[in-house]
Amino acid sequence: MIDSVKQSLTWWGIRTMQATNLEDVDFPDIVALDKEGQIILIAEVKGLPFNFQEKKAQEYAILRLIDYLQAAKIAIPFAMLVDVNNILIFKWDGNNLSEPIISIKTADVLSYYEPEFNKKQIFNLYLIGLTEAWISDFCYHWKSEIPPASKEIAEIGLSQLLKGGITQP
Repeated sequence: MIDSVKQSLTWWGIRTMQATNLEDVDFPDIVALDKEGQIILIAEVKGLPFNFQEKKAQEYAILRLIDYLQAAKIAIPFAMLVDVNNILIFKWDGNNLSEPIISIKTADVLSYYEPEFNKKQIFNLYLIGLTEAWISDFCYHWKSEIPPASKEIAEIGLSQLLKGGITQP
């Protein structure tokens, strides 16, 4: 995939071209771009029956995030893990992934977009969609001028980067 503005191959374009079978290509569940089209956040999302409560599952998910971040060859400042219990946000400096800088209860955030969140089983694709809806709300305020957890997201500088941007599943 060639970025027509910069005439360069994107990371995902290179990964896709290198794959012998498109089913072998592995992508983050969500990618957020700033208004300049730069990747500012990647997210790994796990709905039921999976979660990151087990230490090994969380460690594996963190290693996947690190793989994505290293393969990108650009500094993507934020990474996120989302399951039905928690949203964890990490900082990436180009070499190291921080410990979680934010931990938010998923229901506290996503019940704004799905009022029955605590009463339903939330499977993977739906959780990805709800998470993308929340992130998109920071980009162009489609549902709220002040999305859930705005204060926390602003304090780490992420909401400022998301403003005017877009998400890509």
